[in-house]
Amino acid sequence: MFPFHRPSPSGRMMLAAGLCLVVLGASGCTRIRTHQGYQVDKLLVDSVQPGIDNRASVEGTLGRPSFTSQFGEQDWYYVSRNMRQLAFANPRPVDQTVLRVRFDAAGNVVAVDRMGLDQVAKISPEGDKTPTLGRNRSLFQEIFGNIGAVGAGGMGGGAGGNTGPGPNGS
Repeated sequence: MFPFHRPSPSGRMMLAAGLCLVVLGASGCTRIRTHQGYQVDKLLVDSVQPGIDNRASVEGTLGRPSFTSQFGEQDWYYVSRNMRQLAFANPRPVDQTVLRVRFDAAGNVVAVDRMGLDQVAKISPEGDKTPTLGRNRSLFQEIFGNIGAVGAGGMGGGAGGNTGPGPNGS
């Protein structure tokens, strides 16, 4: 028979430390799910009825809105978003609900609209440079381009005395 060999205490410590490193390394690759904003309760949202509810009853049912419209207080918005992130990548939305409650001038509910993630505009930059108007100069031209231009003729900072009439006309 083969003799059974027990690891030494230092070997057990190394094995435990290695196991801890593997567990910690694997936990960095897990998906992180987060929720931002309002918790949508379908039953409460469906209970808000146009023509029946007003601002006070909507606030009592749904709570304070995430934000209100900027031009007057005719619309209230409740924003809910679920995000997912893998390890150190940028978080990205997987689900979004924007609940818009519209009010008339008297404060009564006119309509309740829902918008999802399909309404979000995806903006991608054009290349890695921002197009600008003006001269296209390199870094060295930007840094050293004004050397010798200060005080040059026609540049407004000329050397010499005042050759024209002064502010009083003399």
